[in-house]
Amino acid sequence: MVVSRKIFSKNIFYKTIIHDYTFCLYNLKKIFLFLYIVLFVLDLKTISGNLLLLQNVSLKSTRNASFLNKRSASELWKSVISVSNAGKRRGRGRTASKAKDLNKTQKIGFGKIPIIFPGFNSNIILGDTTLQQRPFTEQEKLNYIQEQETKNLISTTKRNKLHPLLRGWSGGQPGGRRLGPPSSDESFKGFETWILYCNHTSIMTSNMGRTKRCRLLVITGNRKGLAGFVMLSGSEFKSTVNAAKVKAGQRLIYVERHNDHTVLHDFFSQFGNTKIFVEQRPKGHGLQCHRVIRTCCEAVGITDLFAKIEGSNNVSSIVKAFFIGLLQQKTYDQIVKEKGLHLVEMRKENNYFPTVLASPTVVRDSSEISPTETLDFKNYVMNGRIPLRKKVRLPFYTKLPSWLIHLRKQERHRDQDKVIIRLRAEYGDICSFLTEKYPEARPSKWRKHDKKKEETT
Repeated sequence: MVVSRKIFSKNIFYKTIIHDYTFCLYNLKKIFLFLYIVLFVLDLKTISGNLLLLQNVSLKSTRNASFLNKRSASELWKSVISVSNAGKRRGRGRTASKAKDLNKTQKIGFGKIPIIFPGFNSNIILGDTTLQQRPFTEQEKLNYIQEQETKNLISTTKRNKLHPLLRGWSGGQPGGRRLGPPSSDESFKGFETWILYCNHTSIMTSNMGRTKRCRLLVITGNRKGLAGFVMLSGSEFKSTVNAAKVKAGQRLIYVERHNDHTVLHDFFSQFGNTKIFVEQRPKGHGLQCHRVIRTCCEAVGITDLFAKIEGSNNVSSIVKAFFIGLLQQKTYDQIVKEKGLHLVEMRKENNYFPTVLASPTVVRDSSEISPTETLDFKNYVMNGRIPLRKKVRLPFYTKLPSWLIHLRKQERHRDQDKVIIRLRAEYGDICSFLTEKYPEARPSKWRKHDKKKEETT
């Protein structure tokens, strides 16, 4: 009970203190408010008295502007794109960006909601009336849009689309791209130029900074045996291309062709580590070779060829090796004069019937021919070189016993298609030696076109 009395007495004491403190604060607020009103009234009296008197007013100029408003556009651009004189001497100013006109496409009054502002985007007086600021009418909006569209059509220049076959060998690389004739002179009529190799290099120097160089290999030809190539380097691509075209046209070589479609004979040529084996092909075969050799053949006028490259695939080495082989070709008359023997050809399609291609004026006897002398035409032309041929691997199932069973079953149909073709070519029908004696012994006409022939006859 004693403890509770103490607590009760303490609470009463705290309550009395808080009540006195709040009462004092309330009185202080009233006092301060009264003093503030008195001072305010006194200030009004002094201000009104001073206003009646003449006073000297001093104006202080202040400028609320940023750095961008203090300087002109040319000065700001100069701070961004300028290069020092020492830097210009070292070539640092070449890649610097140029100043842009940021107000180029912006006009006063022309935007999402076009408005006529007299004096800015229109005349102030039109006839006898003065124009007022107003938004565009619907007709004026349409006229403005049409004008903008016509301007865009005239200003935009579209790139001429090239045919996919004229774009080059692959992607955006200039290799294989056509450049036209070496010059507009009539003497180069029918000529065409191709880029075979293009390489861009940049070297950092102490004096001139980063210098760029361009190296090109260009070939030109008229597709009739005349062709020339040159490798040239320069600082700029366009100027180097034009100079290379002209130089290639000045270094033309005439190449003899067999029946104007292929090489005179098979040959082997080498330049550096690049070896090329070229073989003659019949008309209609096409070009089965490296893309660089294909372009060279197109310039010369060769349409049927097979070529195999061994060793390095360097473009300049391939071109030089190919042209060395073309220039080292010999005609049949030259070969016959060198050997003193007849040149005889035997083809499979002619049943190996011998045909004399060329004959010398004086023929050597068999006693004059040494046993070690090469009499095979291909070995003589290829200088004893033989291209590497990979051995054809037989499929795995040829080693199985079931393959022998398959061969036995198919033996009766062996060469059946070839026999049918030969009989139709020689006799016009499938027949045998008994057909004359037994005319009814003919194969049945089961094909549609054979039945139609019978009906028409």
